[in-house]
Amino acid sequence: MNASRAVKIVLLSLLIVIIVGGLKILDIYSKAFASNVVIHSKEKEAYFFIRTGWTYDSVFKSLKDLSFLTNYNSFKWTAERKNYAKHIYPGRYLLKNRMSNNELLNMLRSGKQIPVNLTFNNIRTLEELAGIVSKQIEADSIQLIRLMKDVATQKSYGLNNYTMACLFIPNTYEFYWNTSSIKFLERMSKESEKFWNRTRRMQAEKMKKTPEEIITLASIVDQETFMDNEKRRIAGVYINRLENGMRLQADPTIIFGLGDLSVHRVLRKHYQIDTPYNTYMHDGLPPGPICIPEKSSIDAVLDFEKHDFFYFCAKPDFSGYHNFARTLAEHTRFAKAYQRELNLRRIYK
Repeated sequence: MNASRAVKIVLLSLLIVIIVGGLKILDIYSKAFASNVVIHSKEKEAYFFIRTGWTYDSVFKSLKDLSFLTNYNSFKWTAERKNYAKHIYPGRYLLKNRMSNNELLNMLRSGKQIPVNLTFNNIRTLEELAGIVSKQIEADSIQLIRLMKDVATQKSYGLNNYTMACLFIPNTYEFYWNTSSIKFLERMSKESEKFWNRTRRMQAEKMKKTPEEIITLASIVDQETFMDNEKRRIAGVYINRLENGMRLQADPTIIFGLGDLSVHRVLRKHYQIDTPYNTYMHDGLPPGPICIPEKSSIDAVLDFEKHDFFYFCAKPDFSGYHNFARTLAEHTRFAKAYQRELNLRRIYK
């Protein structure tokens, strides 16, 4: 074999190696680095949720059910080489159109999820709160209710079955989606401690009230009006009644005690039903809040308006505002005008 032929054979062999290597690299690229995520929405982004306890098979099935991948075999191939089965982290992940398997798996393996802005306000009951929270994070509503109703859990926060709602301050909070029920309560406890800073605690102490008592009164104010600029005045009415030995006689507490929040008009028969929340029968504050009051209502109680009003009644124009009165006679005139309007509008219950 002459030298020229030997060189040709070497060059041909090298060319074959390069071609085979190139095809191998191309195959790896097409499986791992080529675009494989497809998002059908206009935004070209979508959230993908991995629940606590899911296995690789669960993740793969969900990706398939949601039609997020163009080529499922290439995803499997890449996932095996990245040992993804041993690095599955629950959470809420943002998928972008045309992501590669490598990009997707690197994100999932790292647990780099997108936080949730969890919001709750205008909440009447703990059951309602659990339902709203469970729609925004992984925490199960039934488990959350059980925890909130659990005596040991309540005691751990210095609360009871009547005051458990005091743990929650309405706001928007950043959570990881896979937050559990117990972790949610722990976070709420920390947020409550932050809210009840030195200034607010000193205001409550000056009023000779505990934070729970302030929140209880705030919950009544919260149900009496949606007008922030009236809350301090209404709080002042109830403070006047408490300080003068009068019963609160707050209709929202009657409704809460009935357990029927659909009632819009409190009738004479309702006043005769004895519940712990009947402030027409019982002195002082009810045993706990009748809703989870807004921060504005809590601050309105802490900074209540000082005046000599003892009564108030909704204005008959249904503006949401109230007429305030110093005497029962004056209040009776306002009440009759409002009742006439209720009758005209056929609001009987």
